[in-house]
Amino acid sequence: MSESERVPAALQSQYDEIVALTDTFCQRHLNEEYRDLCRRMAATLCRKRPSPVATGKTKTWACGIAYSVGRINFLFDKSQTPHLRADELCQHFGLSPKTGSAKSTTIMDLLKTGQADPHWTLPSRMGDNPMAWLIQVNGLIVDARQVSREIQEEAFRRGLIPYLP
Repeated sequence: MSESERVPAALQSQYDEIVALTDTFCQRHLNEEYRDLCRRMAATLCRKRPSPVATGKTKTWACGIAYSVGRINFLFDKSQTPHLRADELCQHFGLSPKTGSAKSTTIMDLLKTGQADPHWTLPSRMGDNPMAWLIQVNGLIVDARQVSREIQEEAFRRGLIPYLP
């Protein structure tokens, strides 16, 4: 288990149940990158104080997590691969699209995240995510891929960009 998947012992069983559901969903419909992000998001929610996953139905949390990761990575956009409609995602978990969307909104609010958030972007799409590359240099917001190597290296060292372009 990676450090990002560590959860409090009291919530280990909820985490395991949620991840079993999201793993199955990602294996059938998405890919390993989505699976890994769903696992990380579930663990992050388990570590929150108080943890929201301590109450509510496991399948609702699993659906909300998969829905959230999908929203952040534009899963519902037909031009993306993989692509899945929101109602199809919710149907897999036996929930209505309204319930899946509501739980996703709750999760995204709790984690203070939104579409294209670099923290929850699929690794294979990081290079295409403009939000991952915006840094402030001398008071100006710039794309780190367009600045000198020296500035890029400093931005990477500070954790401001995901990798050196």
